[in-house]
Amino acid sequence: MKIKRHGSAVWRGGFKEGQGAISTESGALKAFPYGFKSRFEGVTGTNPEELIAAAHAGCFTMALSLVLSEARLSAEQMETSAEVTLEQVEGGYAITAVHLTLKAKIPGIDQAAFEKVAETAKSGCPVSKLLKANITLDAVLVS
Repeated sequence: MKIKRHGSAVWRGGFKEGQGAISTESGALKAFPYGFKSRFEGVTGTNPEELIAAAHAGCFTMALSLVLSEARLSAEQMETSAEVTLEQVEGGYAITAVHLTLKAKIPGIDQAAFEKVAETAKSGCPVSKLLKANITLDAVLVS
């Protein structure tokens, strides 16, 4: 099976003063603004790094759901956040790290098994496989 998804971006102007808009095939984002200020100065608007963070959190959490189902377990709730680090390196900027933070309530699992399934999901998630960054994980099992 091969699945293709699409996103697009439009940009007008130079690097610092220009403005862009990002759209997704699904319409979840439609001409959503981004630019230098939203990427590097914290001004309202989106940026590629927060979109990667959201994609990684979603992918990892869904991958964990699969790993749990294979172990005949099901989560009551899982919440994942992802922090993407963009930093200046030799030759420009790079995404150097992603830190995932997971809080999960999963009946019938102990801490050791929880850590194992979380690591399996982290390494098996397609977004994790895409990124060349150092990917770390803090996983908290809530009782």
